[in-house]
Amino acid sequence: MTQSRFTRAVVPPPTFGRHAADTARLATPLAIAQLSQMAMGVTDTILLGSLGPDALAAGGLGANLFFVVVTLLQGVLTSVSVSVSHARGARNDGLVPHIYWTGLLLAVLLSVPAFCLLSFATPILLAVGEPALLAHNVGDYAAVLRWGAPGSMIGVGLLRAFLPAIGAAKRLLWVSLISVVVNGFLNYGLIHGAHGLPRLGFLGSAAATSITVWLGTLVLMALLHLRPRFRHFVVATRPNVPLMSELFSIGWPVMITYGVESTLFLATGLMVGLLGESQLAAHQIALNVASVSFMVPLAIGQAGNVRVSFWAGAGQPLAARHAGFVALALGVGFMALSGIVLVAAPQWIVGLYLHLDDPANAATVALASSLLGVAAIFQIVDGMQTVGSGCLRGLKDTRVPMIVATFGYWVIGFPTGYLLAFHFGLGARGLWWGLAAGLTSVAVLMTLRFHKLSLRPGLAASDAAGGTPAS
Repeated sequence: MTQSRFTRAVVPPPTFGRHAADTARLATPLAIAQLSQMAMGVTDTILLGSLGPDALAAGGLGANLFFVVVTLLQGVLTSVSVSVSHARGARNDGLVPHIYWTGLLLAVLLSVPAFCLLSFATPILLAVGEPALLAHNVGDYAAVLRWGAPGSMIGVGLLRAFLPAIGAAKRLLWVSLISVVVNGFLNYGLIHGAHGLPRLGFLGSAAATSITVWLGTLVLMALLHLRPRFRHFVVATRPNVPLMSELFSIGWPVMITYGVESTLFLATGLMVGLLGESQLAAHQIALNVASVSFMVPLAIGQAGNVRVSFWAGAGQPLAARHAGFVALALGVGFMALSGIVLVAAPQWIVGLYLHLDDPANAATVALASSLLGVAAIFQIVDGMQTVGSGCLRGLKDTRVPMIVATFGYWVIGFPTGYLLAFHFGLGARGLWWGLAAGLTSVAVLMTLRFHKLSLRPGLAASDAAGGTPAS
């Protein structure tokens, strides 16, 4: 405690410029890691497409099932970056190895439900009425992918939270970029039997993804454990049961929040599907564009999480507050620039997906272009809410944001979209305005919540989280 008080007395808070530079430097490798993960999915889709629509449908659905399951469970592990950053801010580095090994055990335990859910993909799909052949093919694909679940929970869930918190985010950048190349090589080789690899058909894509995930995880762990600079953060120690309880207490509301948001987009897609193929195609184009740009504020939110938690742990509430609002400004600023591009060149963007001169595409092109106009607003508030959520996690405040997200998405967003689409005749545009309304409400409430909590002396994060500070 004496060391913590001494540190708090002598460390000056950063300027706004320093906050911005530090946040951008931390967010850049995280954004590239996120985009690399998307690039792996695009590679899988392209190579599966060479086998025909059946393989593409089964592989695409199986991959989406895998992604949804592991992403939701990885939400629990976001608590690792909060706790590590808080401990480091408090100059309590001796606690970091305990958090690491406890988080590792938690990641392994979380991979069990992921493995089980993927093992029952076929009966689940049959129960919801999917065609038998598709359900069995997806089940076969998921049965291969499930072996990558533990690697994904450790590599993406744990290490992507842990490494930025100890100043090692650049390792994520290079490993992620190399993984895209390795995944492409293995996908092509295992699908078609090239490069001396066995020919596995569409299951080769699942095997390639699982292998790539594990290789990336093992390389990251090797860099972490073998580099002298980081070795003291992972010295062998026993996992701590009370600490695991705290990590889970902070993390499980994040998992629910992820689920609430993902089901909103899923439900919106299903509603658009009722309006016809043309509107669904336009929706998919606009959503894909929005998803790519969303990776940047998502990374800024993760960086804001680390920065806010560090300064909260250091006992400097003003620095933590400034770190959060600088992150919000960066996220909103980037998405505003992205929105300008969407408004200025919608047809050029749609032309990346469809032939603009084909008369059969005219209706889809027109609708997709108009949806990109809505997305320009959608983008700004989406960036604001995800950065705000990350900053609140930095204060260990996760339960109230979970309630806010549920209220904003399902009490405001979805009903508004449904009314505009089906009762006011706006179709897909109405559903997108509903998304924008829901995201706006969540963004405003998240920002107000951070404003309120960050004014508290000492940042009483334990009261907000229902737990105890990591320091």
